[in-house]
Amino acid sequence: MRVLLKANMDTEKGNEAIRAGKLPQVIQELMEKIKPEAAYFTTEHGLRTMFLFFDLKEPSQMPVIADPLFFELGAKVEYTPVMNAEDVQKGLAQLKIS
Repeated sequence: MRVLLKANMDTEKGNEAIRAGKLPQVIQELMEKIKPEAAYFTTEHGLRTMFLFFDLKEPSQMPVIADPLFFELGAKVEYTPVMNAEDVQKGLAQLKIS
């Protein structure tokens, strides 16, 4: 299932990770693990934030993916199922509206 992982990083933990040189490592390891089809980095509500779109093969992957973000960055993590344009078209074609 295609999902959006949104991670809002705690500012102090993020600062510590940058000072220690760990932030690039945490991000690189995550990218290698999930191989996102798209990755965006910005701020949201004043916090460093990443948006990663990837294929979640099994729900059991969720803790393996999120725990390094919790431990290393004090992140708040959300998983949201998402569709691309092709998925939406496929879903709409199955609608039976009378």
